[in-house]
Amino acid sequence: MENSPIQHLSKPMSHGCLLYAWFSSMHTRVDIILYDGDEDKLLGIVRLIYEELYRLEQLANFYEDSELFRVNKKAIQEPIKMSRELFDMISFCLSAHERTLGYFDIAVHSDGYNTETVHAINLSSKNQTISFGMPGVKINLSGYLKGYAIEKIRGLLNNCGQRNALVNMGNSSVLAMGNHPYGEGWKVTFGNSADLLNTENDIWLFNECLTTSGNDSEERKHIIDPFTGQLIKGNRQVAVITDNGEEGEILSTALFAVGVEKQHILRKTFSPRWIQFLPAETVIHEYESSDALN
Repeated sequence: MENSPIQHLSKPMSHGCLLYAWFSSMHTRVDIILYDGDEDKLLGIVRLIYEELYRLEQLANFYEDSELFRVNKKAIQEPIKMSRELFDMISFCLSAHERTLGYFDIAVHSDGYNTETVHAINLSSKNQTISFGMPGVKINLSGYLKGYAIEKIRGLLNNCGQRNALVNMGNSSVLAMGNHPYGEGWKVTFGNSADLLNTENDIWLFNECLTTSGNDSEERKHIIDPFTGQLIKGNRQVAVITDNGEEGEILSTALFAVGVEKQHILRKTFSPRWIQFLPAETVIHEYESSDALN
């Protein structure tokens, strides 16, 4: 497909072919491995995934033509009618705020943010509307959207009858379905480039999701602690294995910000199969002022 945003390679196999495809979406690279089907069918599935991610970008990202951008701009003026999908996404994230003890907060990028800001987001289930009770409120779904996308991709693959797949969104949100061509499950690796040579970081996924949050270098700082309003700095990451990508996205973000003394509460609430910190669990967070975001 000339000038296609999707690139791919394929290899014939005894039953169908092995297809590796990649493209850019949601400000990251998406890598997909499919097998057990002919090339045209598998490439068609990849195109459907690409189109679904593009649709989600228009719904919930910060593009000026997105539905979420319109909500952030106008919900302080009057209640805004939303699509059922965006309404449910925001409602889910608000419930996640409670489940994570406040460490997952979609209002953390608001102007003049404090821990009460999120409570100014008012949803009406009856009217399917949203309004903001104070100026400056901004909803940011970037800490959730890839997990939601992973689950939409899972549903799409199931609808297409595709049982075996590995989907990697930016090395931070991974979906494994079925088996790789030469055995059970899928092997992935968690960590930065220095960690990849350590086979102890190899992980096997069995119809599960691997989600990571954190800073993969000293320079990268992008997660705000909701209780300090400051960017968390330091080269460290957390990864979780869950049955559901949405749950994994929320849990990994919260675990990165929460102190060690409260981690057991989140473990009990979300019940992940596996949690790993790199480096070893750290009690004290280092912060950098979030003024740079304003």
